[in-house]
Amino acid sequence: RRVLLLGEGNFSFAASLCGATRTHVVATCYESEEEVSGWERAAENIQRLRERGAEIVFSVDCTKLKDYFLPEKREFDCIYFNFPHCGRKAGVVKNRELLSLFFHSSAEVLAEDGEVHVALCNGQGGTPADQPQREWHNSWQIVAMAAGAGFVLSNVHPFKAETIHGYKCTGYRSQDKSFCVEGALNHIFTRSMPLLCFKPTICEVELESQKVSFQVPQVLVDKINRGFLERNSNHPVWTVKEKLTTGLGQAFPLQNIDCCLSLLHHSHLNEVCHSNLFWISLSPEETPSTEEMSHGLANAVSFSHADCCRDTHRNGWVDAQEGCSISKQYYLRPSLLPCAQEIIQRGAIIPGMLHVLSGPVFRKCLIAPYSMPVFHEMVFVCAVDRGTENSCIQMLVNSIKTSIHSLHQTVSGLKVNISLQEAMTFETAELNDFAAFESQLSKTEYFIHMEVDTLSSCEKGFCVGVIRTAYDELVSSELVVIFVSLNLDLLAMLICGIADWRMLWTSDRRFLLQFPRGELRLFRSFSLYPPSYEHDISFWVPDGEQFDEVAFHTIARQVSSETVVSIQLIDSFQHPDMGRKSLCYRLTFQSCEKALSRQKAAEMQLLFRKEINQRLRVTLR
Repeated sequence: RRVLLLGEGNFSFAASLCGATRTHVVATCYESEEEVSGWERAAENIQRLRERGAEIVFSVDCTKLKDYFLPEKREFDCIYFNFPHCGRKAGVVKNRELLSLFFHSSAEVLAEDGEVHVALCNGQGGTPADQPQREWHNSWQIVAMAAGAGFVLSNVHPFKAETIHGYKCTGYRSQDKSFCVEGALNHIFTRSMPLLCFKPTICEVELESQKVSFQVPQVLVDKINRGFLERNSNHPVWTVKEKLTTGLGQAFPLQNIDCCLSLLHHSHLNEVCHSNLFWISLSPEETPSTEEMSHGLANAVSFSHADCCRDTHRNGWVDAQEGCSISKQYYLRPSLLPCAQEIIQRGAIIPGMLHVLSGPVFRKCLIAPYSMPVFHEMVFVCAVDRGTENSCIQMLVNSIKTSIHSLHQTVSGLKVNISLQEAMTFETAELNDFAAFESQLSKTEYFIHMEVDTLSSCEKGFCVGVIRTAYDELVSSELVVIFVSLNLDLLAMLICGIADWRMLWTSDRRFLLQFPRGELRLFRSFSLYPPSYEHDISFWVPDGEQFDEVAFHTIARQVSSETVVSIQLIDSFQHPDMGRKSLCYRLTFQSCEKALSRQKAAEMQLLFRKEINQRLRVTLR
């Protein structure tokens, strides 16, 4: 392990590390050897380091590290910088600049999986780990400075100087007055996955016995064909599905529906607002050529069986593009319920058998931590004799309760309360996004409500499933069909303590490494206290038009790569003479797992202004 130490004063910290097994220490300081040699205990520590094979480099500027090391010697596994400071009475702005330049410099000499350790005095960092925490504007804003260089804060713990043998903290340039290390914190940073700009993607599916292709809505490009439910997956969503299936299989004869479920729908959904659907238009006359595809004009995606679509070939494509009239359009399935109903109509359901369907579904929705534009739904369908439906529902709910209780107890040991509540007792405003949309699809009779102790007081619980019954003469006049729909993503979040749905879709391998195949564990974030940036936007709404807030949020998702976490209406104004209406919104940018800099957030805000001007025809103010 190659360790780089920066800003050493008397080299006592370097001397304490030098004896570590299989560790090669490179200790540096800003001053020259002549300056350092006169400092207390410095000469003794330098001699000790050299005797043990450590490298010592003097006059090193921490903002230009690559200048001091040959390319083959730049791959440091760990970089330590204890109590950086510009010196004298430098304010927070100067020290932020120092940190920013240091992080950019460190990125050039750090190994891909390396760590950067920065120790700061209590309060300087500006994170909630500081006690007391300084106001953000009066701190060094360390997480924001690191984000500009592509780093995230992965751990923070007390800097215990008294446990480091022989260590003596010195002040700036080894002045007599040393830094106050009481309450000091060691901040550990790691590299972040980069924010990506995805190319347009073409998806190939089979629709009504015809091979078709369509352009995936840009906001969903990184969420298509992720394979969370494939057999070789170790994603927590897959584990929740398997555990539930096993639990229900102990109470019911069970059959997984292995037929191909259509990704695209075109039948009318009663009461569902069209603005909540991802519309796809089919245009047979516009077929992308193989040459266009090979030149990267679009990324081809073939859905696997686990994603409920068949692989298709490019021959015989029917192309689909967004933007045609609704009469010519299909939409991405917002629920598996229509798929289940189609199976019933084909007569493929066996009375008394529990049939299981699962797969991703897509819905436009407002931005919120637990509001998901795409998630994995699991639907159970069972036909039973009339008069026995209530007992069957209770058996289903009890099996679901037992499975979830077992999972949650294994993961956290905390209490979880699952209850069956009648839908009529809820107002629409009380429902979360999942429950509200399900209620639009068809009459919902019960909600499966889940409360977890780890949730804050303002988040008392969530609807994780819905139950409805139907009398279908196509099955039998003597049978009642029971449908149970579960949101697997929301269940995984609540069981594993994942506070943001976006984390489920991260490509960072540190997420899945926390979940060995078949196991659920309490999630530990690898990006702590991510910085957030607020931007306001105001505009005039087109005369005589209803403002589409769902479209507004969807555009924000797209241009920000899902880094907008909150959109709040902060002002509404009606011009007394012109009658025009003006709206002002506040957007909060924050990534739960990637480094997001202030500059990048500002660029996204400018792009957002341009997009809503063009697509929503608003007049910016």
